[in-house]
Amino acid sequence: MTSVERLEELPAAVSAGLVVLGDESGGVEEAVARCRELHSRRFIPRTHLVVLTARPEAEQEALIRAGADECIPVQGGGWRRRVAAFHRRLAATEGGGAPLAGAVSQRIAPEIALRALLASTTSDLGHDFFRTLVMHLANSFGVTSALVGELQPERDSLRTLAFWLNGRFEENVTYRLQGTPCHNAVLSSLCHYRDGVATRFPEDAMLMDLGMRGYLGAALKNSRGDAIGVLAILHGEPLDLGTLDRALLEALAARAGAELERIRTQEALERARDFLRNTLDAVPDPLFVADRAHRFVAVNRAFCGFMRRSAEQLLGSSYHDFLPAREADDGWRLDELAFTSGQPMEREETLSSISGTTRTLVTKRAVFAEAPGQPFLVVTIRDITDHRRLETQLRLADRMVSVGTMAAGVAHEINNPLAYVCSNLSYLGNVLAQGVPPAESLPELREVVAETEEGIGRVRAIVQDLKAFARSDEDRVGPVDVHQVMEGALRLVRNELSYRVRVVRALDAVPAVRGNEGRLGQVLVNLLVNAVQAFPKADLDQNRIRLATRCEGANWVVVEVEDNGPGMEQEVLERIFDPFFTTKPVGVGTGLGLAICHSIVHSMGGQIDVRSRRGHGSVFRVLLPIFQGEDVVLPALPVRQEHEAPRRRLLLIDDEPAVGTSVRRLLQGVHEVHAVQDAREALSLLSRGEQYDAILCDVVMPGMSGVDFLRELEQREPLMARRTGLMSGGTFSTQAREFVAARASDLLEKPFEPERLRTFVARLLA
Repeated sequence: MTSVERLEELPAAVSAGLVVLGDESGGVEEAVARCRELHSRRFIPRTHLVVLTARPEAEQEALIRAGADECIPVQGGGWRRRVAAFHRRLAATEGGGAPLAGAVSQRIAPEIALRALLASTTSDLGHDFFRTLVMHLANSFGVTSALVGELQPERDSLRTLAFWLNGRFEENVTYRLQGTPCHNAVLSSLCHYRDGVATRFPEDAMLMDLGMRGYLGAALKNSRGDAIGVLAILHGEPLDLGTLDRALLEALAARAGAELERIRTQEALERARDFLRNTLDAVPDPLFVADRAHRFVAVNRAFCGFMRRSAEQLLGSSYHDFLPAREADDGWRLDELAFTSGQPMEREETLSSISGTTRTLVTKRAVFAEAPGQPFLVVTIRDITDHRRLETQLRLADRMVSVGTMAAGVAHEINNPLAYVCSNLSYLGNVLAQGVPPAESLPELREVVAETEEGIGRVRAIVQDLKAFARSDEDRVGPVDVHQVMEGALRLVRNELSYRVRVVRALDAVPAVRGNEGRLGQVLVNLLVNAVQAFPKADLDQNRIRLATRCEGANWVVVEVEDNGPGMEQEVLERIFDPFFTTKPVGVGTGLGLAICHSIVHSMGGQIDVRSRRGHGSVFRVLLPIFQGEDVVLPALPVRQEHEAPRRRLLLIDDEPAVGTSVRRLLQGVHEVHAVQDAREALSLLSRGEQYDAILCDVVMPGMSGVDFLRELEQREPLMARRTGLMSGGTFSTQAREFVAARASDLLEKPFEPERLRTFVARLLA
């Protein structure tokens, strides 16, 4: 007789005898748990579990269901006689009292073993089932060891789920299947070795270490018939088993396989549930799933934060439980529209917060069906209030970047006309200071005035273009003259373009478009600057940008900016409109330009796309809606023609003819001025033997720049190079800036006064 105070003091297997459980006062759930634990440890055919209890009949029935064979009331003191009677009956049945613990050395009849195993494992689920199974299996067959294991995903190893050895549970282990009897059980479904199993499988070290001789194993299979594990008994003596024994093990293996598959299915469902929950929570935007009754059936963490409610509060509720009536009705109406149409929807909505502030939201809705007639709605919410504010700031920042890109070119475009305007005004002042001009000088004075007016007009046009580009009324929408905006953009970047590429126009007569003049100008400036920056080097003979306009259908105008540059790879095309994506070197591009162009064009109801292939240039295509008003057909604008000035004694190289004329007037009577507009023409003149006392050359010119001209001249005629001075209305390239900085004393900045010009020339001639 053994007496213990706690179940933990009992061995893992209570193999034979009378087991008496004293049920003290307490909750019935605790008593049921103790009874179930003791039932799982006992060997049913040779044990009888009696519970001494004072509980009412209903609670006693719960103890019986938990595994007790009988409940004996403790009232009245008669329980001792009944316990003694049970003990005598067990002793007579078994041939004497057996100890409560220890390994079973004798096996019982298969029929009794089957009933005992089924009874002991019926109430257990999960991994407790496997522990109960191997313990009672070893006791029923009277063997040294029993184990159940599952195949690992690679199917080359087995991991034990429960391992009973010499009357106690061992730690679970994982071992290779190859060269073990369990491998044969997997392959042949059932494998029996009466004796010498360790000799048959010398690679199985466990068999040799444990001294096993007999083995019987059956494969665990799933509902598809695939092997997923092994149930086996092992014995240190020969294992003589009959057909009924093997059938019994196969039946238990089938039950174990079903339980293992159930566990795996449950774990897979739990993993899928956790994966879904983690996936939803990983989405940074608020997201919920609603059923056809508009109730929330799934929510993510972001939506809980957005609604300031827990998931438990939200699930099963709807908009009307949390939102103001008007906003709840609006949300319900849009959800219903998505349900009935079955089409994805995207809307911009406003939501008033508790504090009274209004948030701007973009919602996306999509319907899916779990089964026919069971639709669900997925809704994502993005708060774009701050995004809209940042978008405005970025648009202004990009405009400033574009202004920075244009600044030097604009300065050059303004300083060139200012140069001859100032010179002409100085000339007029000198003439008028001498009294009434003679009649023969009036034609030239009229020409001087006309040139001055033309120069002032050019400055005025550039200022107007800048004003249109930088104006702040971005939300104003009306009719826009596409050709006028295009010419304004060309004037703003003219100096950037004219010295690197040749611009070709193919402008059809098109009506006004609906949009904003300043914002469209920003788009075209960005596209033009990007196009010219795509060329690796300046080459007027090869580099070409083609501007085209045409109508497409009855409602659209197409504007194309095409270049024959190096083109782009597919990887670049896929990200070309992404914010902050750029292929330009650090400090050259922000990666915002095209993203903002995309936003501007879409805000005007248009579209922008690009076609490009490496080695075949790029075409940016802007599609804009025609203004639905009194549309006026706009003719293509003519290109201004330039004229050359005659040659003089002092060689002046400037692509602006008016600069040459004004310098000639200022220096006439002192120097003979020969003006050309191309540095290559000047080199040609020098190579033919033309002699000049000094040379004035502009820094930035199409074809050959002043920097390249002076470097070439230093190679050909170094003496003449020392008498060459540079003029500039603004420099652009790093090369030009470094070159001019190294020769700061030889630079005449535009616009210049007559005295500065004369002093500069005099220094060159000294």
